[in-house]
Amino acid sequence: MGRAEVGTPKYIANKMKSKGLQRLRWYCQVCEKQCRDENGFRCHTQSEAHVRQMLIIGENPQKKIADFTEQFKRDFISLLRSSHGEKPINANKFYQEYIADRNHVHMNATRFVSLTEFVKYLESEGICNVEVDEKSREGGFTIAYIDNTPEAVRRRQLAQKRERAGDDDSERERKVLEAQIKKAQEEIEKKAAGKSAEEENNEKTKELQRSDQQPIKIGFSLGSGKASGLAKKPAIPLNRPKKLLKMK
Repeated sequence: MGRAEVGTPKYIANKMKSKGLQRLRWYCQVCEKQCRDENGFRCHTQSEAHVRQMLIIGENPQKKIADFTEQFKRDFISLLRSSHGEKPINANKFYQEYIADRNHVHMNATRFVSLTEFVKYLESEGICNVEVDEKSREGGFTIAYIDNTPEAVRRRQLAQKRERAGDDDSERERKVLEAQIKKAQEEIEKKAAGKSAEEENNEKTKELQRSDQQPIKIGFSLGSGKASGLAKKPAIPLNRPKKLLKMK
């Protein structure tokens, strides 16, 4: 059966399928060719071009595997840094993003047998922070890139300095608040003490007051006239003698 002619619907459908992500076991990293099914992959491995490439690699297979491993690690880390930065992401989920590009180096061409082994390698080399992912449905591990560039180091130091400054401000505010609370308590205690003293004085004043409401009487005497300096005037008789009346 011949190939579909250019421009036909079948040709376009085949092109669209070829752009999509296929199974890794049907991908030939040596020839950089993606096969669509097992039959196609078997036919490719029996082709003359594939056999010729395998003979070339067979002369020094360790060097070729090392080159594939280095290229895979470089592309994987570069995509992780550019797309997610230092934010954590599930390793399986990110690997699906990585293999979405059909031109990448596949893991089956490297020295790493599984993704778990590669993730542990990144942790041991200090390239990524790795933690067990318990929240995600995919499970596995979460990876977060560690940026050790001078700019990133300065940025982290500045963030730590700001955090410490924030802690100092919080501690200062806490001390001021405690001092205000202590001062308010002292004022309350002083007011309570003054009130109790005033009540005590009022009680003493009430004790000194008379219980009966009778008026107080004060007696005094003026004494004799001499003592008082007042002289008695002689009394004038009203009936004069008759002799005196006649002389007038």
